[in-house]
Amino acid sequence: MEAHYRDLDELVAITDKGDTSSIEQLERDIGVLQQEIAVFRIKSLLNQPEDSFNAILSINAGAGGTESCDWANMLLRMYTRWAESKGHTVERLDVLAGEEAGIKNATIIIQGSYAYGYLKGEAGVHRLVRISPFDANKRRHTSFASVDVIPEITDDIKIDINPADLKVDTFRAGGAGGQHVNKTDSAIRITHVPTGIIVQCQNERSQFKNKAMAMHLLRAKLYERQMAARQAKVNKAYEEKKRIEWGSQIRSYVLQPYSMVKDHRNGCETSDAVGVLDGGLDEFLEADLKHVKHT
Repeated sequence: MEAHYRDLDELVAITDKGDTSSIEQLERDIGVLQQEIAVFRIKSLLNQPEDSFNAILSINAGAGGTESCDWANMLLRMYTRWAESKGHTVERLDVLAGEEAGIKNATIIIQGSYAYGYLKGEAGVHRLVRISPFDANKRRHTSFASVDVIPEITDDIKIDINPADLKVDTFRAGGAGGQHVNKTDSAIRITHVPTGIIVQCQNERSQFKNKAMAMHLLRAKLYERQMAARQAKVNKAYEEKKRIEWGSQIRSYVLQPYSMVKDHRNGCETSDAVGVLDGGLDEFLEADLKHVKHT
């Protein structure tokens, strides 16, 4: 990028003011350089060791039944579309469907460069306001869902886990998957008794593979706790869980009576709510990174 700047600087100095063709090309090249600088500025904010890791993202529907379950599913789609737009891969580890529509909760791994660094600020309560498609009277409803994001740790990070501290349960996987998932107790739930952390996986048909992935999730969650302790920032998500309701949201998405998405922490907002829900999150992710740096 520095060499690109020097080359452009030299070209500007020797370009004749009447050479419109060269000037137009210079303007295009300067635009490209400005984009490179903008990307570099954002990357400079991703300076924590875990920022480069993959992201384990969990979504939980709040109180409100079908409305909140549908909203949780909309968030799952939003993050999936964002990840795909970046060339990342998305692996679904655990999805519990709602009784009528949507999902009660889901856990996915987004695998890609700096996935955790970009998404870590998404943790919190997200609020939706819209005319409910489930309300015959077409009334406006407010729904809530919570998002949790932790880094997927690599194998070279050692987390000691005492097997005696674990409670392991098996159960039958639910949801799509054919007759097999309904006939075998392949799904795994692991409780880490000292911390109360619970993880589960039912993505694989093999109980062994599900247990291996659940242990992987548990190691990531325990690492997050250690990381928070080292930084003297206790992760309240495990000790003082906020209720998923009005007043605790980090961002609001309004579809009716007007279109707006607003982040309540940094003031970033846009009228393109449909675009954001279709995965257009970059403006909000970058705004949060800049806001955290200056707080």
